Amino acid sequence: MAAYLLLLVHMLASAEGVTFRFASYYGDHMVLQKKPVGAVVWGYGEAGANVTMSLSKDSKVIMKKMAQVEEHSETWKVVLAPMEHGGPYSVVAEQHSREEPKNLTLQDIYFGDVWLCSGQSNMEMTVSQIINASKELSEASLYPYVRVFTASLIQSEVELQDLAKIDLEWSIPTAENLGHENFSYFSAVCWLFGRHLYETLRYPIGLVESSWGGTCIEAWSSGRVLQECGLTGDAGRFLLPTLLSGPKMPSVLWNAMIHPLLNMSLTGVIWYQGESNAFMNPDLYNCTFPALIADWRRAFHAGSDGQTQPLFPFGFVQLSTFRRQDRDDRFPRIRWHQTADYGYAPNKRMPNTFMAVAVDLCDEHSPYGSIHPRDKQNVAYRLHLGARAVAYGERGLVFQGPYPTKVVADGARGLINVTYGQELLLLLMHDHIFEVCCSHRPQLSAQEPCQWVPAPMVSASSHTVTLSSSGCRDAVTRLRYAWAEWPCEYRQCPLYNKHLLPAPPFVIDSALKTGWANCEEAGPAPGTS
Repeated sequence: MAAYLLLLVHMLASAEGVTFRFASYYGDHMVLQKKPVGAVVWGYGEAGANVTMSLSKDSKVIMKKMAQVEEHSETWKVVLAPMEHGGPYSVVAEQHSREEPKNLTLQDIYFGDVWLCSGQSNMEMTVSQIINASKELSEASLYPYVRVFTASLIQSEVELQDLAKIDLEWSIPTAENLGHENFSYFSAVCWLFGRHLYETLRYPIGLVESSWGGTCIEAWSSGRVLQECGLTGDAGRFLLPTLLSGPKMPSVLWNAMIHPLLNMSLTGVIWYQGESNAFMNPDLYNCTFPALIADWRRAFHAGSDGQTQPLFPFGFVQLSTFRRQDRDDRFPRIRWHQTADYGYAPNKRMPNTFMAVAVDLCDEHSPYGSIHPRDKQNVAYRLHLGARAVAYGERGLVFQGPYPTKVVADGARGLINVTYGQELLLLLMHDHIFEVCCSHRPQLSAQEPCQWVPAPMVSASSHTVTLSSSGCRDAVTRLRYAWAEWPCEYRQCPLYNKHLLPAPPFVIDSALKTGWANCEEAGPAPGTS
């Protein structure tokens, strides 16, 4: 409804002459994207009028840019020359028309890195909802150069040019605006991620939150993504179970909460979503998620006049846990599909991405339900490691837990040796977190049913875990790890690296009949830069 009210307001404004203004997400205290790209500034004005935009520091004009208001859209846009990080600056836009000139001013503007944070309720959870909330909120004032902004929850059946409503205008962080009402603003994952980046980079960080709880990936996807994954023209596939509270139709959040941001120059995106898709189209997620990433990249690059990088970094959180005893494997399948079925990121189908594994961050007693674990500190920390390695090119940084590089099945002795690419930190021996598929057939297709039985851990060395496959009377054709909705207790999965990053779940679908299988692409071990 708000989208249509916005359209009505714009129609009335057109009849009376468009108000000269910045687009909705520009405001005092904001962060504009620093070099090597130019920040984009745009707004509305009188068709055909000329607009001069000036950038000033200490009352001295250091840059001027000219633009003309387009006839059809009644918008103007300038791309600033790339700027070093820092501030504060003032931005003044002046419209020259037949009437007297009109001026707009933005104050306390800084240049730094801008990150977009999107997804569903685990991204929406505010700082006041997480563990040690009081401490985190009390430290807000220590980070005046991490600026925050939150879009309102709006859906639309058509692509909107601008945000219809804003929940939190660009702000300097305070306990009040970081800890608003539950599932409102500001996102704890987004805030803590940005705070970690600031502590590393020591220059301004701008955080833009656009998220909505209980939403599926299809709602955040353009029609191009849906078409690529065969989802157009089948409305029945978008009807979500009643336990999912968010918008239920495709593209409505892309239209209203992402499309209006496309002109923005930004560094990258972090994403925490997927729980809803465990209950709808789970086995299309290995198409919809990589397709969404590629589509957002193309759209932001084009919308920013080529300023946002065409392969900008995209980080995501692999799903945590939900129900302890549930034998349903939809959560494990989504976790796997979040990686385009590779098990790690980046990979060939998802270049320049990074992943925070959260399978060990369960929270059975969360007052917001176990699907909303309160430990967002570890989530954000793990995300920022990926950003440092992938987005900022920090060499030699380990940003993901150990992943197998080779599996050797010794059928005669009933043993399987799993070799990892990183040195292992073994927290405990586990008798059922590894499982093998037993089949009298030497090879199964990925679609065929499997008899999974536990493969107890027998021993471990610095890089290798030995499993028992004695529970298999037939041939071992597949191997998987942590393939459960709730595979281990809080930070007590068996395998980590020395940096306390957990080994991610995996499944090896290729037959092991030859006695060994390579599990990674050529190059460094997954999770190292």
